[in-house]
Parts: sequence; structure tokens; C-alpha cells
Amino acid sequence: QVKIRGFRIELGEIESVLRQHVAVEEAVVVAREDAPGDKRIVAYVIPREMDPPTEGELRAFVKQKLPDYVVPSAFVFLKAFPLTPNRKVDRQALPALQENRSEQSKGFVGPRDPLEQQLTKLWEKVLGIEPIGIRDNFFELGGHSLLAVRLFAQVEKLTGKSLPLVTLFQAPTIEQVAAILRHEGWESPWASLVPIKAGG
Repeated sequence: QVKIRGFRIELGEIESVLRQHVAVEEAVVVAREDAPGDKRIVAYVIPREMDPPTEGELRAFVKQKLPDYVVPSAFVFLKAFPLTPNRKVDRQALPALQENRSEQSKGFVGPRDPLEQQLTKLWEKVLGIEPIGIRDNFFELGGHSLLAVRLFAQVEKLTGKSLPLVTLFQAPTIEQVAAILRHEGWESPWASLVPIKAGG
């Protein structure tokens, strides 16, 4: 059991759910803190050779069975787990996220202009993951409200535009935020409201 942002989370429960997916051979879930103070849930998965699952499919599968706050922020696909001399999974040797995220993953779209390029660099810096596609969801990559505040402070420094934090809940991708920044005179109709839970 680990505690992340005030929630007590049973990692074994998430592993058990992932193993129920028809396309998953084996799963290990850990709480990683690659950046100080930013602990996140990461699922390491060995997919079955026939029709391996996508990150989106696994995220949706876990969401059906468990609360949103326990859904892993990242899924890393491996051919085998590193083992200790006792033949148990060596959790300390599991690779960091940056080494694993692939541009070849389904649906990856890279930045198409200078604004999207700059925003992508900010997203990658704040989240500590790369590469990030312009259609990747900030919250599904492990983003939360504290990181959102840090991100938007950087966006304001970059563009000179101060966007209300609620913007990120309405438009959680680089593509959407870039479109808002390009749109002259855009104002959020609910600038002072911030949802307690995204989608809730």
C-alpha cells in the first residue's frame, strides 16, 4: 500500500485488475518518484503476443473497475521483467518512463508548428516524460492540479497570456491549449470555477 496525493492505494489491486485483461500476460505496478515530490503510479505490462493492448485500452479497462485516482498515469510495455537472483521481479531495476515512451505508439502526433513545439517542451519538462504527443491528455500522463499550476505559470511566461486553470480541465492536450492561445480574445466563461475532480 502506498499514499499518493492523500489517497491510500493498493498496488496489488491494480495488478490484479490488469491481469484480468485478455491481452495481458503479466503486470507489475509501482509508485515511482523520478522527480522529487512527484510520485506517480506506473504499470509495467508484459502483453500477450497475439493482439497486444494499447495504453488507452488498458487505462479504460482499469477505469471500469477501479476509481480514477488509482488508474496508472503511465503504462510501460516490456518483453520480460528484470529479476532478482531469487527469480522475483526486481522492482528497483524497472526502467524509468523516459526510456520507454515511444513515438511509434498508436495515435502519437508530434508538434506541427513553433507554438506546439514550445508547449510540448513545457509539458515534457513539467511531467518528466518524453516524448509527449500533442493529443496526449495531461491528466492521463500523471498530471494533477499542482503540476497544472506550475505548467500554466510557464505557459504565461512563454506566451504572455494568463489562462485560468480551468482551461486545462476543458482542454487537456497541447493541441487544444495551442488552439486556445491562437484564438484571439478567447475567454473562459467560467474563469473563476475550478472543478474539484476532472469530469466529476
